[in-house]
Amino acid sequence: MEEKLTTPVAESMDDFGKELEESYKVMGDGEYDTDTLLAWQKIQEYLESKEILTVEISGIVNKGVIALVEGIRGFIPVSRLDIKHVEDTNPWLGRTVRVRVIQADMENNKLVLSAREILKEEAREEKKLKISNIKVGEVLEGTVEKLTDYGAFIALGDDITGLCHISQISLEKIKHPKVALEEGQKVTVKVIKNQDGKVGLSIKALLEAQVEEEEADFEIPESENIGTSLGDLFKNLKLN
Repeated sequence: MEEKLTTPVAESMDDFGKELEESYKVMGDGEYDTDTLLAWQKIQEYLESKEILTVEISGIVNKGVIALVEGIRGFIPVSRLDIKHVEDTNPWLGRTVRVRVIQADMENNKLVLSAREILKEEAREEKKLKISNIKVGEVLEGTVEKLTDYGAFIALGDDITGLCHISQISLEKIKHPKVALEEGQKVTVKVIKNQDGKVGLSIKALLEAQVEEEEADFEIPESENIGTSLGDLFKNLKLN
């Protein structure tokens, strides 16, 4: 029986595209070695995913500090080191900080990192949690922070501010909050709203409650106990 010979299908370079690409990673590209190429590839992934990285500050330079990411020298500008202004970067040497990659440019060997965005996000989440724990009906102490035409902003501590609308400041109708309040004044307020991170406050509600309490404590004597005779009127009168 005659054996049939099959003609091999011609293979083009396209068929080896993936293999060639992988081989380039191993060989480097002539300008960058393999480790450098892989490091920048990983850094690019960090940039796109916004992954939080823990790095150690290994150097102090003008207007910032240095930290390594995948063996690549990264720069953290002083303005991106903390939420607060950093006057002196020297105490930061050797510290461990959490950062994100915010700029990665292999061709120009430029890697920029930031810790500030992470800290700001965490501060916002912490503030949201604190606000969510404030209950409607709760009575709090605060300080008048700012007066506007429509109300007074009251600082409640922990960087939380609530608004006391002009209609909630006084028992009487007032034209401007400054009629009843002044900035820096300590006040007691009642929480009447807590929605979407906004806290509504009232001074009026406490004043109304105080008036109601005073009225409840005031007793009018019954008519039979009220003396109306001349004897009652003059019994305690002493004549010389």
